[in-house]
Amino acid sequence: MKSLIVVALATLFAGAAWAEEAKSPAKPDAEKGATIAGQVCAACHTSDGSRGIATNPILQGQQADYLVKQLAEFKSGKRDNPIMKPMAAQLSDDDMRNVAAFYASKTAKPGAAKNKDTVELGRKIWRGGIAEKQVPACAGCHGPAGAGVPSQYPRLAGQHQEYVQPELVLFRSGKRANSPQMTAIAARMSDAEIAAVADYIEGLK
Repeated sequence: MKSLIVVALATLFAGAAWAEEAKSPAKPDAEKGATIAGQVCAACHTSDGSRGIATNPILQGQQADYLVKQLAEFKSGKRDNPIMKPMAAQLSDDDMRNVAAFYASKTAKPGAAKNKDTVELGRKIWRGGIAEKQVPACAGCHGPAGAGVPSQYPRLAGQHQEYVQPELVLFRSGKRANSPQMTAIAARMSDAEIAAVADYIEGLK
């Protein structure tokens, strides 16, 4: 009788462990992600997510958790984008994790600021914010070198100015509504301040 109880308990615990393992998502597969990138993403972002069309974001080296979050929000409509919504709609949760792992495994290529007249203003905003407008330093969330924080804040170092500037304007207008923090911050920034910090970001290394 005692041995039957032991066997029953062992079976119960084994079943619980199996159920927990079954609920856990599969480990991301960067090779599968590379295939998805080549088939779905390459036309706009290049096959490896590098410095392609400047109005599209660089995905190379981006935080994997952040990419998964954005793809899920494109798919659900929380982040409204008529081009990305149908692209994300065809991806499963595993597809998103795989393609994000692929892009995150790459080393982002450096960029450079283009406007020497606004570099100092951009640097001040990045490092110290705009105190009189209660705009916090960008580096406080995205890191001094713009490396970002997984799932919370994206890597920005080297990102195209032509992409960052319009996104900040979208946050300011409320048309991009998937980050309350950025909506509040951008709402207090002028066009000149947004342009300056976006250009500075492209030169961050």
